[in-house]
Amino acid sequence: MTRPLPDMHVVECASFAAGPTGGMTLAQLGADVVRIDPLRGSSDQHRWPVAPSGASYYWASPNTGRRSVAVDLRSAEGRELVLALIAAPGPGRGILVDNVVGRPWLAPERLRERRTDLIHLRVQGHPDGRPAVDYTVNAEVGVPSITGPSPRASPSTISRATTPDPEE
Repeated sequence: MTRPLPDMHVVECASFAAGPTGGMTLAQLGADVVRIDPLRGSSDQHRWPVAPSGASYYWASPNTGRRSVAVDLRSAEGRELVLALIAAPGPGRGILVDNVVGRPWLAPERLRERRTDLIHLRVQGHPDGRPAVDYTVNAEVGVPSITGPSPRASPSTISRATTPDPEE
């Protein structure tokens, strides 16, 4: 199967649901996605539910299908490595997906100093930069309405409502 994004190279600096799901989706569409993680792992790496080993079942799901690099984001060398990946020359490069707030070195203005044609998708909870939990944001923007009207609130109701009556 031919995937539509084979020449796209994306750097992802994100945690929790929206950013990693975006990176996973781009990878499934054929993009080369490199995920950046802090040395001790991302903030959602041990998110509930966890296996007896302590690994997060949740984290394993949206964080598949791409390469990953662990970087000391507190060091100048680590930040420079990430900036070099983001601003790498060539067609299909210069694409960043993040939800990092409060890191001036990842501000769009700073990144555009290195690459003027940067594509920067910042997934954040509120327009003013305040954080929000993905499932709260999803409800606020209407994602639950995709599953149908409220009378279909339970699986049994859904199955009865969508299963044709054999006597009709």
